[in-house]
Amino acid sequence: MKKQTRLLLPVLLFVFACSFSQEGYWQQHVDYTIEIDVDVENFTYTGEQKLVYTNNSPDSLKRVFYHLYYNAFKPGSDLEAASRYSYNDKRNMSKNLLSLDKNDWGDLRVLALTQDGVPLSFSIKETILEVELNAPLLPGEKTTLDMSFFVKVPAIVRRAGKNNKDGVAFSMAQWYPKLCEYDSEGWHANPYLGREFYGVWGDFDVTINIDKDYTVAASGYLQSPEKIGHGYAPLDPEVVHGEKISWNFIAPDVHDFTWAADPEYLHDIVPVKKGLDMHFFYKNETPYLKSWKDLQPFAVKFLEFFSKNIGEYPYRQYSVIMAGDGGMEYAMCTFITGSGYSDYRKLLGVTSHEIAHTWFQFLLATNESKHAWMDEGFTSYIDDAALNETLGLNNVVPNKGAYEAYFGWAATGLEEPLTTHADRYKFSRGYGASSYSKGSVFLSQLGYIIGEKNLYKTLKLYFNEWSFKHPRPYDFIRCAERVSGLELDWYLMDWAQTTKQLDYQVNSIVGEGEKTKIVLKREKQMPMPIDIEVVLNDGTSVVYNIPLTMMRGHRPLAGARLLESWSWAQPYYVFEVDFSKESIVEVVIDPLNFTADINKKNNRL
Repeated sequence: MKKQTRLLLPVLLFVFACSFSQEGYWQQHVDYTIEIDVDVENFTYTGEQKLVYTNNSPDSLKRVFYHLYYNAFKPGSDLEAASRYSYNDKRNMSKNLLSLDKNDWGDLRVLALTQDGVPLSFSIKETILEVELNAPLLPGEKTTLDMSFFVKVPAIVRRAGKNNKDGVAFSMAQWYPKLCEYDSEGWHANPYLGREFYGVWGDFDVTINIDKDYTVAASGYLQSPEKIGHGYAPLDPEVVHGEKISWNFIAPDVHDFTWAADPEYLHDIVPVKKGLDMHFFYKNETPYLKSWKDLQPFAVKFLEFFSKNIGEYPYRQYSVIMAGDGGMEYAMCTFITGSGYSDYRKLLGVTSHEIAHTWFQFLLATNESKHAWMDEGFTSYIDDAALNETLGLNNVVPNKGAYEAYFGWAATGLEEPLTTHADRYKFSRGYGASSYSKGSVFLSQLGYIIGEKNLYKTLKLYFNEWSFKHPRPYDFIRCAERVSGLELDWYLMDWAQTTKQLDYQVNSIVGEGEKTKIVLKREKQMPMPIDIEVVLNDGTSVVYNIPLTMMRGHRPLAGARLLESWSWAQPYYVFEVDFSKESIVEVVIDPLNFTADINKKNNRL
């Protein structure tokens, strides 16, 4: 299939860095051809799937695994158990699953499976299909896996299902047998426990046969829209629909495919620029008509902001779809509920966040189960920045709320490191405060360490190097190191891999005639370069920067005076200023509050 959507041009300044940093990198490839026939009355469908799997790894594969997500949506499942035994489960998934009528349980059955035409042995363990290959798949080789399957759509409990709160009939995320990813760390055949996903890059050709009254919103590009109508294009007057319409979508270079359908969808198309449109699908009901119209220009601005500040959006369309149970990002689209959002202003935050996910986790496809903080945290940071600019908020620290959430959770003593698997946080609040809030602070604090301009240069380099791939934490921090010229492994390790806290103190101010000695103290274990503001009684102030010795350099100073570096092994640091003690009103650590210092009370004297 011709890859028509790569609009990204190589950046010559980065060519050498890219080739160097990705030496030995590989990723698997899939080509899906799926056709389903939907029974809208019973909320079931039968499907045929042809999967061409290319083994780009250096390993011979004797077996493969698929995700069967809908098998989680029933009492007694791992999802229900994980919810039942977790602390502070805000979504009450266990309660909701236990209360389901049997007709509302999810079910994904594999009816037949062959490899290159020969039947395969397989077993199903709830949400994972284990398949023994007839012959090992050797490095560089392809194999074709053909499958027949049956699905009963569950009542919506988590992200996908039938008849959500807005009355959307089909919210179809993770709806097909989905091959698990195999990378340099091996197979990732994790049972579905309600949080994150990880998929294989490839091309999708999907056909959905559904009653003619239903409008379908989906990943990919609708083929022959003039034969479909439904807002995609004027309907060819010679077309006569039968009871069902065959909707064929082509989605190149994605690692997921999602669709939704409802007979009451309105469908608006808003041009962003030549070759790029935004599609909006929402219920034709009074509470939504104005809010979803008012939302549209802001959604366009969000898409433009992320393209400008991270990297150009590479596809020809993006869809905002009323569906699901909240907000969730997917390939070339997002699901957003309408419930409670009769005012468009209430939609702005969730829309900005979910569109931002197109970059952080979709185009930059981290394993969000293992590195949820790179997915949710980076998204939270950049969506706060987008809202700050688009709405003219002019906040010096746009993600101030992330700092506050992190401080609140750190104070409980229950914090777990960001390396915790998304499914295995003990507390739901801990997952949120860590992945979303501490992950967001990671980026803003990095901007403090290397300079905000360098942070945005880092994001662009990261995008140019790792879009359409599976980056890991050290891939990102190496981008920051190349942009800044600083050593930053200490920051990645201590902030993401431990729960060490940051606390620096102005210990004392000692006058010595016309000069003054200022003594600082590191109270906690987390290292950090320090900005110090000395406020004088004439209304002026002087800012000093103290780099960490282990940084092997310093950020752009922007008017600050550079002092000698501070070695982490030394708990105290003393420096002298050319002002008498009497002329000093105050000495302040980090006057703009960019560091996550847990005790602000000792930051000034």
